[in-house]
Amino acid sequence: MKAIRRFTVRPVLPAPLGPLAELARNLRWSWHPTTRDLFRDADPALWEAAGGDPVRLLGSVPSARLTALATDDGYLRRLREAADDLREYVTGERWYQERQREPGGELPGAIAYFSPEFGVTAALPQYSGGLGILAGDHLKAASDLGVPLIGVGLLYRHGYFRQSLTRDGWQQEHYPVLDPNELPLTLLRDTDGTPAQVRLALPGGRSLRAHIWQAQVGRVPLLLLDSDVEENDPAAREVTDRLYGGGSEHRLLQEMLLGIGGVRAVRAYCRLTGHAEPEVFHTNEGHAGFLGLERIHERVGEGLGFDAALESVRGGTVFTTHTPVPAGIDRFDRELVAHHFGPDAELPRVDVEQILRLGMETYPGGEPNLFNMAVMGLRLGRCANGVSTLHGKVSREMFQGLWPGFDPEEVPITSVTNGVHAPTWVAPEVIRLGARQIGQRRTDRALSVGGSERWDAVADIQDGDIWLLRRELRAQLVDEVRRRLHLSWRQRGAATAELGWIDEVLDPDVLTIGFARRVPSYKRLTLMLRDRDRLMELLGHPERPVQIVVAGKAHPADDGGKRLIQDLVRFTDDPRVRHRIVFLPDYGMAMAQKLYAGCDVWLNNPLRPLEACGTSGMKAALNGCLNLSVLDGWWDEWFEPDFGWAIPTADGAATDDHRRDDLEAAALYDLLERRITPRFYEHGPGGLPDRWIEMVRRTLTRLGPKVLAGRMVREYVERLYVPAARAHRVLVPDAAASLAAWKTRVRAAWPRVAVDHVEASAVGATAELGTTLALRVRVQLGDLTPDDVEVQAIAGRVDPEDHLTDVTPVALKPASGPDPEGRLLYEGPLALDRTGPFGYTVRILPAHHLLSDGAEMGLVAVPSEGTGEGAGVLMR
Repeated sequence: MKAIRRFTVRPVLPAPLGPLAELARNLRWSWHPTTRDLFRDADPALWEAAGGDPVRLLGSVPSARLTALATDDGYLRRLREAADDLREYVTGERWYQERQREPGGELPGAIAYFSPEFGVTAALPQYSGGLGILAGDHLKAASDLGVPLIGVGLLYRHGYFRQSLTRDGWQQEHYPVLDPNELPLTLLRDTDGTPAQVRLALPGGRSLRAHIWQAQVGRVPLLLLDSDVEENDPAAREVTDRLYGGGSEHRLLQEMLLGIGGVRAVRAYCRLTGHAEPEVFHTNEGHAGFLGLERIHERVGEGLGFDAALESVRGGTVFTTHTPVPAGIDRFDRELVAHHFGPDAELPRVDVEQILRLGMETYPGGEPNLFNMAVMGLRLGRCANGVSTLHGKVSREMFQGLWPGFDPEEVPITSVTNGVHAPTWVAPEVIRLGARQIGQRRTDRALSVGGSERWDAVADIQDGDIWLLRRELRAQLVDEVRRRLHLSWRQRGAATAELGWIDEVLDPDVLTIGFARRVPSYKRLTLMLRDRDRLMELLGHPERPVQIVVAGKAHPADDGGKRLIQDLVRFTDDPRVRHRIVFLPDYGMAMAQKLYAGCDVWLNNPLRPLEACGTSGMKAALNGCLNLSVLDGWWDEWFEPDFGWAIPTADGAATDDHRRDDLEAAALYDLLERRITPRFYEHGPGGLPDRWIEMVRRTLTRLGPKVLAGRMVREYVERLYVPAARAHRVLVPDAAASLAAWKTRVRAAWPRVAVDHVEASAVGATAELGTTLALRVRVQLGDLTPDDVEVQAIAGRVDPEDHLTDVTPVALKPASGPDPEGRLLYEGPLALDRTGPFGYTVRILPAHHLLSDGAEMGLVAVPSEGTGEGAGVLMR
């Protein structure tokens, strides 16, 4: 029998227990062990049954137990301490406030951070993979540092799917319904008590309305928009049904609601709460890119022209791309986008053609009829970045077409390498060991703020303590794997009588390898199966066995990924190896926390360079797990043989993907057989694997401070948020209009800008180190003046194809007025400051004090054939 109506009955807590409600509604409990212990001790059995969710726990604790707790002096004392600690945490000064007091602080008053998914806790399942987990870690680290962030996302009523397996190992998806009233959320209400709403206009006179739910992530509010509103028609109510679900129009509406509706939600939140309005808007991946259009629409409504509004909005916008391949970017047909904007739909004050120009792939190699969300993000962002040094390089190459005439290294996309929120991902046992060594307060600060001096204390921890900890964590993982494996097999239809073998699965004294992530083809879930006989020998070695725990989800529409899972599951079902290798379905945050801590080696073998960052290995490292990875993402940047292993790759050597997989799988087996397993099982005079323990110690001391989300967020503040806030403050309406008019004039005049002649003081084919050349360059500026441009000499090393590398720009100065042909003379010295093949060229760039970068406009004039000596000085 089904209920005709569903509603949530909230518990009535005795007055002395009132602070429990406040603690449950602030998600800081998800990374604060003291608060979690308080909830667990309220009823340990119900805590486990609630999946570690305080809101669910409080809804199920019997009233008799609550009454008993309300008279338990020890429990009430702990409760007061936890409540006081939370209040101090959310109101006290932290790193950001200290930084604001420094001379020239100029930090933004607030930052809005938009993302399509947020992985804050398993109790709020609004994430699918690394992008969402990274966004959740960003909010938590910002909270720890006191950064005034406002998070903005969507509330998916079905979240991301739950995964199970059929008897033959095929992935099955399930979409449980989430009731926001049963989640740690609060509905944002207007001054009259009614739910606050945002509204988007849809074609045909329809509307898309959304409620605004607020999650409190420590100090940071997270606003989640929910289209399941009674006033919406059935189709509009389903817009926020599933994360990454539906067809093109469904995804477009989700992204319009996230970007346009998200800005409106921020405005409503600031109006109702008094929170400072954001000076910086951070777009985490292109899904939220429409936020820039809404802000342009606001400026146009204030009287600015479109071009001036664009400059004003760009000033305060930061765009982060996480995608290393074009296929991973959302792209929409031009006609679909045009249908949803204009006088009869959204943003009526902005011409549809102007909107389209921001996202169309109108560059060499692009598809001119496609609207590209990442392209729009880059055109709307004053600052842009990838998420590791290598990914920054890949992104500059991928988007080079937006800056024609510039080499990839000059494309204005920098990088901020991702980090992970240590208090979330480090096992409590690891934290306790650190606290015994340096004290709880210093341990907490090391995990949130960083600082190598605090991590150096790991060097003083005894080998025996480290090894005992690693064994304890491995044993916990074994118990967790057996529990989850039993549940999985029951879901696959097995009877309890068939499952006695699960009690022998894995061994707490065997080298344990973890592999867990999403399952697109480039991550190569089944690379380990390339030579099954060799893998079986590794798993069953009589003296140095290996055991492997694998988890991952394929996108519901990705049958190729599902086949990879099925292949692996069928291998793990083999009675000869099933005690040594397992696949665990329904990978999520709760499972991940056990995996990262309990594994000895974290495996990552993507096709290089398709892993943007790969933060799972960072989380494992913080627990003393060693990385075994292809040199991709963050590992390419920070790998050292002292604390891990690099899998050799066959970039360019293999003629096809199958050959490449064979070569790299063989390299993986070789590392396991010859280097990794011998080191793990090799015990020194004291009976401990001394060399392995030393690698664990170096992982913690050298990688620990680097992989923190606190380090990442500080970089965002100092390198991106501060410059964006400064530009936002400078680009007031008059300045924005002036800059826009100047750009229009420069673009119109640029076809007549040219390098006419280049000459240098005499030098032969070789020159002495320290020689200085006198450069003379004649240029045509057409209708522009010297104040509109910068003439540069670009000098550096020359490769065999005469391409300049490792270049240094040198500004040349005007030396005379126009000659009879209208040419201007520029001069300057060029120092030959390095040995070897050396060369130079010259170019003209637009120049304005409000440009973020010389390449911003994508305009450059370079010498043509016959303009003089050009490039090519050799020096030894």
